[in-house]
Amino acid sequence: MTAAPVVAGRGLFVTLEGGEGAGKSSLLRGLANALTSVGRDVVATREPGGTPEGEALRHLLLDAAPGAWEPMSEVLLHYAARAQHVARVICPALARGAVVLCDRFADSTMAYQGYGLGVAREAIAAVHRAVLGGFRPNLTVVLDVPVELGLARATRARGPDRYESNTTSFHQRVRQGFLAIAQADPERCIVVDATRPVDEVLHAVLRLLVDRLGLPRPACIG
Repeated sequence: MTAAPVVAGRGLFVTLEGGEGAGKSSLLRGLANALTSVGRDVVATREPGGTPEGEALRHLLLDAAPGAWEPMSEVLLHYAARAQHVARVICPALARGAVVLCDRFADSTMAYQGYGLGVAREAIAAVHRAVLGGFRPNLTVVLDVPVELGLARATRARGPDRYESNTTSFHQRVRQGFLAIAQADPERCIVVDATRPVDEVLHAVLRLLVDRLGLPRPACIG
């Protein structure tokens, strides 16, 4: 399956990226509520996941013992889930004009498996081209938070999963990966300081959606 690029003037595809404890899930809920309040059709989803098949692969990835998967195997599992997600959920929603908000997408694979685990970045890019062609988000919000703070937040909220249990140096590489991805693609990616209170981050991102994508201004940001 090769997905077409997002078509301007139809739906909008917004992805939320960042390391552990950056606040993506809370931000996703806040954005969905705010955009629904101004009459937009919103689809809130996540990766890996978003479809029954993707959720099954999510469990295989997150519940496995440390070191269970070879790094390239992880890349391929993520893209298997992503192919289902794009074909079955994301593209149909965009075709009807919805705003699709996704907690993680392809940048997470590059950051975690590429920068974090050392899979050759061009190999990951080649897999992306083979699976998704030119498909990409309209806007990617990279939530940036220092590694120690993010991990503390994540473990307070829940027990650590397999990725959260990795070394601090791994998570530092992942953070630097996200920042490098954003620096290389400034037209698509915006880095947002996620150390701020949840409401401040939400309002900042809503302003980005209004200014960059022309979405209606929710009442909560004045």
